[in-house]
Amino acid sequence: MGKKIKKEAEPPPKDVFDPLTIESKKAATVVLMLNSPEEEILAKACEAIYRFALKGEENKATLLELGAVEPLTKLLTHEDKIVRRNATMIFGILASNNDVKKLLRELDVMNSVIAQLAPEEEVVIHEFASLCLANMSAEYTSKVQIFEHGGLEPLIRLLSSPDPDVKKNSIECIYNLAQDFQCRATIQELNAIPSILELLKSEYPIIQLLALKTLGVITNDKESRAMLRDSQGMDLLIKILETKELNDLHIEALAVIANCLEDMDTMVLIQQTGGLKKLLAFAENSTIPDIQKNAAKAITKAAYDPENRKLFHEQEVEKCLIALLSSESDGTKIAASQAISAMCEHSGSKEFFNHQGIPQLIQLLKSDNEEVREAAALALANLTTCNPANANAAAEADAIDPLINTLSSKRDGAIANAATVLTNMATQEALRGSIQSRDVMGALLAPLRSANTVVQSKAALAVAATACDAEARAELRNSGGLEPLVELLRSKNDEVRRHASWAMTVCASDELMATELCRLGALDILEEINLSVSRKNKFSEAAYNKLLNNNLSLKYSQTGYLSSSNIIGDGFYDYGRINPGTKLLPLKDLCLQEPNDIRAILLVNSKSSDVSPPPSTEDKSSDIGYGRSISSSSSLRRASKEKTSAGVGSPTEEKSEPTSGRNTALSKGTTKEKGLRKGRGKKEEEKVKEEEELITVPKWAGEGSPEKEWYPPFDPDFCVYVYEVTKSILPINSIKEQIEALAKYVAEKMGGTIPKDKLQDFSWELHISELKFQLKSNVIPIGHIKKGIFYHRALLFKVFKMFASFAIK
Repeated sequence: MGKKIKKEAEPPPKDVFDPLTIESKKAATVVLMLNSPEEEILAKACEAIYRFALKGEENKATLLELGAVEPLTKLLTHEDKIVRRNATMIFGILASNNDVKKLLRELDVMNSVIAQLAPEEEVVIHEFASLCLANMSAEYTSKVQIFEHGGLEPLIRLLSSPDPDVKKNSIECIYNLAQDFQCRATIQELNAIPSILELLKSEYPIIQLLALKTLGVITNDKESRAMLRDSQGMDLLIKILETKELNDLHIEALAVIANCLEDMDTMVLIQQTGGLKKLLAFAENSTIPDIQKNAAKAITKAAYDPENRKLFHEQEVEKCLIALLSSESDGTKIAASQAISAMCEHSGSKEFFNHQGIPQLIQLLKSDNEEVREAAALALANLTTCNPANANAAAEADAIDPLINTLSSKRDGAIANAATVLTNMATQEALRGSIQSRDVMGALLAPLRSANTVVQSKAALAVAATACDAEARAELRNSGGLEPLVELLRSKNDEVRRHASWAMTVCASDELMATELCRLGALDILEEINLSVSRKNKFSEAAYNKLLNNNLSLKYSQTGYLSSSNIIGDGFYDYGRINPGTKLLPLKDLCLQEPNDIRAILLVNSKSSDVSPPPSTEDKSSDIGYGRSISSSSSLRRASKEKTSAGVGSPTEEKSEPTSGRNTALSKGTTKEKGLRKGRGKKEEEKVKEEEELITVPKWAGEGSPEKEWYPPFDPDFCVYVYEVTKSILPINSIKEQIEALAKYVAEKMGGTIPKDKLQDFSWELHISELKFQLKSNVIPIGHIKKGIFYHRALLFKVFKMFASFAIK
């Protein structure tokens, strides 16, 4: 046999590079390989980068710094499936990094990622492409990109994938996208709800949970609720609640049910199938606070519909809610209180809570948790609104003290609700007295000064309800409550202004309060409000008129008339008509003015200052002291003739010489008259003395003594008029004859009947000017005027009716 000769291996071609095995321990080196044209190198580089990125966030940041993201995006569309798969896997991991997300949005790779969801692609590619989209969809801008590139349709299709990871990633992405209304509408159009409901049957809790969360979002829309109902979704949800092993899903299932109960058809369906009774029993018997809380929230949402409230009442939901009030969880107490608030719209529920529930709610007002107190106060506010029986029940359960304490809460809602309950209770006189005895006015002071308009409004309304008595109004004034109440009139909020005006109307019921409110500027603010078409309201007009009725001088000057119910009293003065917005000076300021060319100011005053002027060095004594004159209209009606004579001053008695000053009795005119007295007989001189006494303006207390109170000038002539009218005209039985007699009397005292052709010779202007000069003031007591025209006579006629208690109007 011949010897075998071994064939030598053929050398490789000269133009072929020998295979090279490289072992790299640097990420930077591998990143450089991403630019290689060789598919095998690209695949292995991507595989190595994937394992590196899995190790933690720091490695993802390192890859970003090394510039790996941009070349990887190009590999998403590579022809080789392995390269494309490995690149997709990398992006599924890298997309959880916020900086990577930002860069991917800038590189606009969303279309390439969504393309990997095509049916023909491998399951692994589906898994990591959907993971990448799930990570990206956590931010709004990425949601928009996914939606605009048509990502919803393939994601919904993948809900039926056999791979659980693909399902999980897809439903998570859909859940994030569903936060946007436009995406929810598209989900409805793509009929995604049946596929989502199928996920509830998954053996993986995370998939079930994400499916429930997604349903919780999309069932906010009515159309989605109808689709879920038609797909028998309620049966699946109730079944989850009945399964104790699925208690980790109960909270989310309740959230979906809560949305569905807002739909009347769904409510009827769940009642007919017995699901509603199961739901209430589940809520009452559960030992998990969050489940109880969400069950109560579900009832609250559904109870906003009148028909749903009716169905709930038929199922005795009230018992369930009262049981939940006893929970140890504050969250459950809050939710139950809110559900009671919603159910209060049903009259049957309100009546039920009258017997049970109100005492428990009052106990919650004493809680240390401010939110619990707020929710309990809200429930009580709704229970007592337009329901005196519940208001009484609250009072019997000792609600007043905790409610007043709640007015100092740190939460505006609690304060507003407590004020509402007190307002509802104060509509009953017996309860109002109990509230007033607890210093409610002092407690309302802080709410009136609140910066929250709701609190301001409710506090002002509470003042209007509780300040119906003079004592309560005095307490409000003494506690400093009028100032913030007046400030509320300046509010830009319509309801605040309306309720503040209402409170102002109540507070202005007595003269002292009205005077104080006017001093604080309430009348000016109300006048400004009523001049505005957009700001005025019925209450502001009523408050303005109420204040004016307690300041008749201002009312007469502004309107030019007084109603039959307006009773003129001492201190009234007629300044003449003033323009809107013009301020009327107080009587004291007008009295202190020097005489000028303005129209004479007519004063009505029968009260003396009870301060006698000091005796003159020339005269021996004085009998015209204010303390001896008739001091009021009521005393005039009962006074005897002798008392009246003493009040006016006897002509035979010596007259005191007034001290110097603007309002002294003597003037230059009277001095001139003294000179003319020489040569007259004794009888004539006494007559002149009497005339001087009658035109004398007494010095008011306080002139030269700032510590003494100021008094308006006394009018003794007017006192005589009232006495004479009371004695001679008031007893006349015929009203017609009374009117005629009174008119003749007024005309006689004002210069008599003057024919028209003699009117120019009447010289009433000269007479008024002389009085102003003699009195050294623009203010003239009405009794001093002996020559008066129509408006002098009209005022005197009106005053007689008031002071002499005539029945005529």
